[in-house]
Amino acid sequence: MKVSTQSVQPLAPLMGGIFPAACPSRTVLDHVSSKWGVLILVALAQGPQRWSELRRRTEGISEKMLAQTLKTLEGDGFVHRDAQPIIPPRVDYSLTSRGLDLVALLIPLLEWINENAEDIVNGS
Repeated sequence: MKVSTQSVQPLAPLMGGIFPAACPSRTVLDHVSSKWGVLILVALAQGPQRWSELRRRTEGISEKMLAQTLKTLEGDGFVHRDAQPIIPPRVDYSLTSRGLDLVALLIPLLEWINENAEDIVNGS
């Protein structure tokens, strides 16, 4: 087990904002930190993708959950939906600038999780 000697930065700037139940950050945190939300955002970090590509990349997600998560992330301004009026219809999803900013913060967290997941799951 790794023991960190680094101190955690104080949360003083956040203390008045994130903890009250009515804080809007709770809604955004719920959307962003959901399992599917994180995976879709990180998948889109590699560039625009179609529905079927996202479904393949995020193994285990149902069509309903993919649609719901994309709609939520689009509503929050993290994902852009580009529907092209052609036959057959083509819809591409990509990150907005807000989404790119968010993914830049998520990637270090996911790298840490990836490096430590096996030990954590195995109880080491």
